[in-house]
Amino acid sequence: MYTLHFSRSATKEFKKIDRHNQLFLTRSLDEFIANFNDAYEQSLMQTGKIKKLQGQKEVLYRLKLRSYRVVYQKQDEKLIILVVHVTSREGAYR
Repeated sequence: MYTLHFSRSATKEFKKIDRHNQLFLTRSLDEFIANFNDAYEQSLMQTGKIKKLQGQKEVLYRLKLRSYRVVYQKQDEKLIILVVHVTSREGAYR
């Protein structure tokens, strides 16, 4: 089973988001974690909700949730999904 961990910077960014969108993101991420496996991830990649980011030293993925982008990294040996970055679409790739 996977668990969800936020980096310090992601936690700070998350707190800047209004309460309504925080609840949406929390529920969406909980659902994402509850259903997460390789087949689920592949189905979301086919629909375009998940994309593997290019040009990074680490293997990072982007998850689209409304106008927000969640950048995450899988750590298979620990079965952890680490949320690296949560931001609106405008500032997601800076």
